[in-house]
Amino acid sequence: MIATQPAVDFIIPVYNAAEFLREALESVLAQEYEPLRIIAIDDGSTDDSAGIVAEFPNVLLIRQENQGPAAARNAGLAAAEAPYIALHDADDLVPPNKLRIQIGYLKEHPEVACVLGRQRWIDPPLWLPRDALYGELGGIPLPSAVFRTAVLRELGGFDPSFRTGEDVDLLMRLREAKHGITVLPEVVLYRRYHGSNLSVVTSPENRFRSLRAKLERERKERKTEA
Repeated sequence: MIATQPAVDFIIPVYNAAEFLREALESVLAQEYEPLRIIAIDDGSTDDSAGIVAEFPNVLLIRQENQGPAAARNAGLAAAEAPYIALHDADDLVPPNKLRIQIGYLKEHPEVACVLGRQRWIDPPLWLPRDALYGELGGIPLPSAVFRTAVLRELGGFDPSFRTGEDVDLLMRLREAKHGITVLPEVVLYRRYHGSNLSVVTSPENRFRSLRAKLERERKERKTEA
């Protein structure tokens, strides 16, 4: 372990993820970067997800009634103690160099608040759209992100009223607050397709809702300045 490296908390919302959860946790624990901690939030699972988390003594388990991934991530944010937060989903995998690349970038660029990266899908269907910039399936996903913890708290975390699309809303608020966001060219996420992924498609309704909220905040700001 390199003593000068800052710590990071990995926040993982968990809901009925027993089939893939053990592999996801092992993937995070195989990082080339230390020190790190995993905070797993069991969001009212009815399967053995909590039991699987309990097999990993170094993982902090938080249990709550089902409220959705945004509320689960907020519970993880409230428990976080590290200066950096990495997001992850309970069915995905990460390469061992993920944190070394992304936190290394944040350390070298203090003006940047959030670093995302490219992804590769595991067993994707043919109909998944490709990102226009990088050509990756499904775009550049929020679960690839590493944030400065202070910035996430400044923004108030995720909007728990979103069951899906909370990532679009958060990134919109992050840009609105003029915090730097960078997308790195490296693959930092292996995303598993299994047919019930909540984050595969963000509904147009949620995108419009985030945009309407942004326009309303701008309207109020102009009214205050006037």
